[in-house]
Amino acid sequence: MTTEGGGKRKCELDTETKEPLLTRARQDSASSEFDGYMSSPRAPRKLAVGMVGLPARGKTYMAQKLAYYLNWMQIPTTVFNHGNYRRKRIGGQQSAMFFHPNNEEGMQKRMEFAKEALNDMFEYFDEGGQIGILDATNSSRSRRDMVVAECKKKNIDVFWVESICEDADTIDSNIRGIKVKLPEYAEMPVEDAVRDFKERIDYYRSVYETLDPDGAEKDESFIQIKDLGRRFFVSRPKGILTMRIVRYLMNVHIRPRSIYLTRHGESLANKVGKLGGDSGLSPAGLQYARALKVFMNEQNIKDLQVWTSSLKRTVQTSIYFLPSGVESFKALDELDTGECDNLTYEEICQKHPQVAEGRAANKYFYRYPRGESYRDVVERLEPMIVELERQEDVLVITHQAICRCLLSYFKNIPRDQLEEQLPYLEVPLHTVIKVTPYNDGCKIEHYKLGPTAVNTHIGRRP
Repeated sequence: MTTEGGGKRKCELDTETKEPLLTRARQDSASSEFDGYMSSPRAPRKLAVGMVGLPARGKTYMAQKLAYYLNWMQIPTTVFNHGNYRRKRIGGQQSAMFFHPNNEEGMQKRMEFAKEALNDMFEYFDEGGQIGILDATNSSRSRRDMVVAECKKKNIDVFWVESICEDADTIDSNIRGIKVKLPEYAEMPVEDAVRDFKERIDYYRSVYETLDPDGAEKDESFIQIKDLGRRFFVSRPKGILTMRIVRYLMNVHIRPRSIYLTRHGESLANKVGKLGGDSGLSPAGLQYARALKVFMNEQNIKDLQVWTSSLKRTVQTSIYFLPSGVESFKALDELDTGECDNLTYEEICQKHPQVAEGRAANKYFYRYPRGESYRDVVERLEPMIVELERQEDVLVITHQAICRCLLSYFKNIPRDQLEEQLPYLEVPLHTVIKVTPYNDGCKIEHYKLGPTAVNTHIGRRP
């Protein structure tokens, strides 16, 4: 059976009946051998990721980004932010003196919050969570030793992520752009808030102990990220999941950039309602290719990269861009519809009614006979997400299912809502979706360029 990209795929068979496995209704990632990050299909290994570093070093940004990524990959992850525990328990109006190392009451309270976060993380693991991210300074070895000791009692691995930065401009930018917006500074003038937060940093610095691969932490697993990604040091990474985290963190950056997502121009197959195939563009699709180039010129991007799939309709959509700036990736090919390739939805209902029923029941996990599911596509796109995080300005010309998967990542759709929302995200033809990452999420803008194209969106069946 030919896939959309022209290749071949093996059919997965039921081990008893030897018939094709047509459905994947409710394929739980926590019990599937499909997910290679698990130590066993029934007992996924738990991992505590502890952030380390002085305030205003990007720890919370990295913790949140890592959680977005892992949850998108259907790896249950939650962030436990110590500052939120403090604000919830005693309010958020503490001055810098609360963090003074000689403030015994403050030190005692902060240890209480740290232990509360740990206990909440353990409860989360008991309820099915796999990764807990402890978002705190964890600035002393004694604090880190406490975390390791408590996790060891429960056979939980610990991986430390230390952010080291002494660039004054970067730190000042983080304080003014993020920290002065904290609840404790809501009623304070900006310059007073900046002064107070810098005083807080000085108190932390007086007791700060960096991770030492040749000393106290010689047996610990960790990564040190220096100057927000300019240099890295990795010590004793353990397991596939930890290495996946290392790879992701080594590619995340906060430099200003935008990612432009678009489907190919209208294709000849779109005109007649066929799925898949490798048809070229319709006359309207060719007009869109020109309109896309004009739009991107207006963005005034110096070194724009253009990515396409390996299929004809995306390559044709990129024809007005310089070949030297265009790369094609098979990983960006459309969801493989297997035995339903080149059929219309009406033909699928007639020839493969079980497919129509299976997809209506659970479109995210359902796998086309000899084809793919949306869950398969997410797994296939994971390296592309990591590469997108590494790049600066990129235009991705791809397909409806691929755009949905990528967009769901940037929209940070909660893990337990992915299967309900992702397959139904609306991604019209002849529209550019501009994604601009910020410290606390992404700004997403839609630009309808024209000309008029067919509507290929199919919503949930009532």
